[in-house]
Amino acid sequence: MLTELHVANFKAWQALDIQLGRVTGLFGTNSSGKTSILQFLLLLKQTKNATDRGIVLDLGSQGQLVNLGTFKDLIYGHNESLPLTWKIKWKLDEASKNFKSRRILRRVSNAIDLETNAEILFKDKEMKMHFLSYHFDFLCFEMKLKNRGYEFIAANNRNNVVYKHTSDVNKSPSSKTHLLTGKKYLSGLDSDRILSVIESAYEDMMDQIYYLGPLREYPKREYQWSGSGLTDVGYRGEGTINAILSATFRGETRTLSDTDEPKPFQEIIAYWLKQLGLIHTFAIKELAEGSSLYRAIVKRDPESPEAFLTDVGFGVSQVLPALVLLYYVPEGSTVLMEQPEIHLHPSVQSGLADVILQVAQHRNIQVIVESHSEHLLRRFQRRVAEAQYPAEDIKLYFCANSQGKATLADLDIDEFGEIRNWPENFFGDEMAEIAATRTAALKRKMQAV
Repeated sequence: MLTELHVANFKAWQALDIQLGRVTGLFGTNSSGKTSILQFLLLLKQTKNATDRGIVLDLGSQGQLVNLGTFKDLIYGHNESLPLTWKIKWKLDEASKNFKSRRILRRVSNAIDLETNAEILFKDKEMKMHFLSYHFDFLCFEMKLKNRGYEFIAANNRNNVVYKHTSDVNKSPSSKTHLLTGKKYLSGLDSDRILSVIESAYEDMMDQIYYLGPLREYPKREYQWSGSGLTDVGYRGEGTINAILSATFRGETRTLSDTDEPKPFQEIIAYWLKQLGLIHTFAIKELAEGSSLYRAIVKRDPESPEAFLTDVGFGVSQVLPALVLLYYVPEGSTVLMEQPEIHLHPSVQSGLADVILQVAQHRNIQVIVESHSEHLLRRFQRRVAEAQYPAEDIKLYFCANSQGKATLADLDIDEFGEIRNWPENFFGDEMAEIAATRTAALKRKMQAV
């Protein structure tokens, strides 16, 4: 699970320092910088997945997770002389794929917190990794750019150097391959294996980041599925039905709580669609046996006839990818969502907040959601006030932008669900709207007399 993210000079963020919880909500006005926080994590994931092992940062192109253009486009103030720096802290979660790494590192220390730092410069018309490091308890591995090459350092207690080597190769290591270019110098040392495990843990952490964008595909009358498995539902939710079919044919089950009996995957999704008040029943049926063509069939209420997903309210098909993604990803994952409330009625938006909270806690996943929904935020507050979820598990932030500089306000939510530092005009000036409406109504009534 990600616990801290610190970034300098990325897009509108001259400095970003954010603590991440089990559920993190990013709110704010349009173009305030909240989406850029998700984009940065996606940039690192995209770089990790890049086929070019020598690339420093994969800035993307059409059809990728993010397409950030050039270094000049992404650097703060478009000032290419500025460094892009970041620090990420994360925990090795027992529920995640990192369990093996966690077990190996526990032989060295009881700590489960890891940290990586990096700094990238734009020199000689290309990006160069100026600094890269990993920290785990008392161990530190660093690589620094020197005049003649890269200096690799392995140290104890972050200052007691146990190994130091300077390479005469002036080729920049990538943020994808991490410190592999320096690891060869540790061959035969105990630190060699530890560094490999830490790098593996970093790559696992990036693999466990899943993303659902704000623009989702329209539902189809028919879906073709060949039996192949998927890792997620796609950035636009295009793989939602196939993900349900994949989980169904693998016989996957999920539970709603720790005491609940396991239920088929599709039944869990149908349950939440009904709880949200969107439809009464939901099922995916094959048109004809062996056809590999499927239709999503729903009933709006007990008395209504069956209908295709395309023939009911648009909100059903828009929230469906969010529900499926939350239950489809492995436990221990981090799910990034942009505006999951799009096209949803306010009451459904509040219900979706409950789904996010319950799934995050029960399935031990982390959810970082970027939203404009007051109803989502209010439900988060209410559940804290009701003591259903600890306040420390829910991190809420307000992003603002002034003259091209993004700022972050940590919404201080107390044990009673109250926000102590509510920003001015957070969701518009509600009292001014009410006063203006009543004044106008009174004026018209007086004129009518």
